[in-house]
Order: sequence, then structure tokens, then C-alpha cells
Amino acid sequence: MHAHTAIAAQPTHVPHGHQAAVMAMPRVAPSRPAAGFAANDIDPLAAIAQFRVFDREQSIFAEGEAADAVFRVVDGMIRLYKLLPDGRRQIIGFLQAGDMVGLAFADRYLYSAEAITASTVQRIPRCQLDALLDAQPALARRLLSVTTSELVAAQDQMLLLGRKSALEKLASFLLALSRRAGAGRAIALPMSRCDIADHLGLTTETVSRGFTKLKTSRLIRILDGGRVELLDAEALAELAECA
Repeated sequence: MHAHTAIAAQPTHVPHGHQAAVMAMPRVAPSRPAAGFAANDIDPLAAIAQFRVFDREQSIFAEGEAADAVFRVVDGMIRLYKLLPDGRRQIIGFLQAGDMVGLAFADRYLYSAEAITASTVQRIPRCQLDALLDAQPALARRLLSVTTSELVAAQDQMLLLGRKSALEKLASFLLALSRRAGAGRAIALPMSRCDIADHLGLTTETVSRGFTKLKTSRLIRILDGGRVELLDAEALAELAECA
């Protein structure tokens, strides 16, 4: 999964059916730098940001709704997905703290977003964002790079689904999460095996067998709390690049 990169002060329309709590301007900062910013930068988006809290499995926005806001994850994990004409679900990606989504949309959201875990997100109305970008061209250039990252992630996903075997897909997925987590850290997997399957274009059974195969091959260790440790990242990378 290529990490997307991902906002929020006056109350704005919450799409029908959303019960997210609207909070006052926060004292909590994302655990990762805001998309397009270094850790020591002042985030100009914070002044127009509104924090919202979503429960596990709660909808954040739905495919086809007016794309009137951009979102950035503060904590938790979000799934992005699209329903195919035959009713199947394709998960496009998973967002973590610091990730941004919505910049590439014009009029309507092209896919849906749901909280996998209890999550806090920042929401910034599109009209306020557009005004800010008109006034700050440098910020516009930074966020253009974020939009480009979204497109690159989509290309990576096409490659992942189109050319790799099941085990290669799973290895690529775990390596992408490991790069995001940082060297020497266990990977948190709050998403279900079904989520992973819908992301990789596999069945849940195939994903489970893949984890077992990687475990018995001593490439990974399954830890408590839904975490995975990579025991041999180099071998895992060789496996992922076999396609």
C-alpha cells in the first residue's frame, strides 16, 4: 500500500447519517507531520481546521457525495473503498496519522471512507481551502505534491493487483506498512483479514494462508494485539519484487 498522505473552524454540513462529534479547535497534533509539511513547519491549514471523532466502522464520506471537504487523519486508521458494479468491495488504501485524502477530487468523492478503528480526523471545507491556496501559492505547490502522491499510490495499487502472485502481494503490503512504521518497529494491523483481502484482490482464505506461509518460512512473527514483526525484511523484499 502506498501511503496516502492526509484536515479541519466553523461547523459545516455533515453528510446525512454521519454522527461524528464536532470538537473545538484541538490541542492534539497529528503524530506524523501534516501532509506536505516538515515536522518543524507551521501548519497553515490548522487555522481553518475542524476536528471530528468517528467511531469504529463509522462512515466519514461516501462515494458520490459532494466533495466539499478535504480530510487529514490525526489518529486511528481509515479505509478507502469503492463498491464494484457486482457488489464486491475494492479497498483502495488505508490512511494513518498524517495522511490526507480528497485533494484530487473535483465535484464528488470517487470512493468512500470509513473508520477501521476509533479515529480523529481534521476536516477543512473546500471553499476555505481554495481561498487559502489562492492567497498562499507556496502552500498550493506543497499540496500539489500530495495530490501527485495520491496518483502514484493509485498506480502502485494497479501494479499490485495486476502482476503479482498472492504471496508477492502480501509481502508488498507488509513492506509498505513497515516503511511507514519505521525500521525495527512492529507493524500494527488493525484491519481485518477481509480488509486486506479486499485491498489485495484476494480471498480471505488466501490471505490467511499467506500469513501462515510467511510465518512458517520465518519471514514474519505474529504478535499479540494484531501486530506483525518482520524477521527478514530483505527476503520479504526479494519475494515482493519477483513479479
